[in-house]
Amino acid sequence: MRPLRIALQKKGRLAEDSLRLLSEGGIAIPSAGERLRVPALNYPIEVYLLRDDDIPAYVADGVADIGIVGENVVYESGQSVRILRRLGFGRCRLSLAVPRDSSIQRLEDIQGKKIATGYPTLAQRYLKELGIEAEIHTLHGSTEIAPSLGLAEGIIDIVATGSTILLHGLREVHTFLHSEAVLIQGQKSEADLGDFLFRIDAVLAARQQKYILFNLPESALSEAIRLLPGLKSPTVMPLAEAGWISVHTVVEENRFWEVARQLQAIGAQGILVMDIEKLIR
Repeated sequence: MRPLRIALQKKGRLAEDSLRLLSEGGIAIPSAGERLRVPALNYPIEVYLLRDDDIPAYVADGVADIGIVGENVVYESGQSVRILRRLGFGRCRLSLAVPRDSSIQRLEDIQGKKIATGYPTLAQRYLKELGIEAEIHTLHGSTEIAPSLGLAEGIIDIVATGSTILLHGLREVHTFLHSEAVLIQGQKSEADLGDFLFRIDAVLAARQQKYILFNLPESALSEAIRLLPGLKSPTVMPLAEAGWISVHTVVEENRFWEVARQLQAIGAQGILVMDIEKLIR
């Protein structure tokens, strides 16, 4: 049986995060150097290291079974692939930005204006859906300087932290799309992904949870259970001091601070929080 073939971005933050995801799933990828094909050391998978905008085509054509790439790149490519998992990293947004002193204050103000972008397919699609006509200039890099050079009156580009557009004297006016890294597969692919997805799902689930333990008056246990459903129910152990217990459970990352305050309000003490390496449901 041939190894699973996965296409990843060759370099950049998304490449680092993708390799980290595989590593946390127990898949060891050696340093590639100048190689574009790298087999894993301990798992039947081969990594293809590519330009990000080539990944959807490699996956759609069946050259790679799966790939990890930005959601925005998938939509811009128009390739026939399906999104298997949203991976929670590489978050960014596709936004309209204009010079700080521009009279453009809202999306409708770009009617008839010149707009530079590296994402012409998405830009034209969104503007058409909104009934806006603009002159699209396609660029393949350095989009942020287009307004200062007089090529365009605004740009539609990917924004992560926003520092780059600020550096070039731009401000955001409208966001068209929120994007993150996704795992994709070709529509016609029949690769067996069972074990691979089992590993990836365990890593993703762990990243969304925190393991917490704390001391609690035994009389407050029923209230704590109401606050903490956990995976099934909290683990409860008696302490040496009469009337006190130790409670262990798992809490969703996005609820942690709310829950911690509620626990403290019912008498919880010594709340200890730990990352979870893997979580198999």
